[in-house]
Amino acid sequence: QVQLVESGGGSVQAGGSLRLSCAATGRYLHTYAMAWFRQALGKEREHVATISRGGGTTHYSDSVKGRFTISRDNGNYTVTLQMNSLRPEDTAVYYCAAGGAVSTFRRHFNYWGRGTQVTVFS
Repeated sequence: QVQLVESGGGSVQAGGSLRLSCAATGRYLHTYAMAWFRQALGKEREHVATISRGGGTTHYSDSVKGRFTISRDNGNYTVTLQMNSLRPEDTAVYYCAAGGAVSTFRRHFNYWGRGTQVTVFS
């Protein structure tokens, strides 16, 4: 029902910034909570940030709080993750997800993008 495509990944030096975008197909993006998850090589996929359907509520994992900002533009069917002060431990594939609840759990998100690679080097 919803298709998501991430973009904006790449390689950046520690301390730098990247902006990830998630483009959604369909006119009903505003009905979904949106989130970013990430999965490092050999590790489980973990929650990064969530934003409510209207954008008024956000949640961040402790590891990114104060450095990352999630936002959305329902009119343009996009969700953005601004990542500042990047660290090598932020290296992972980042996934955009859509679901029916403001949640940090993978099972609450029904639609997923294919991911975009972020590599932070020192």
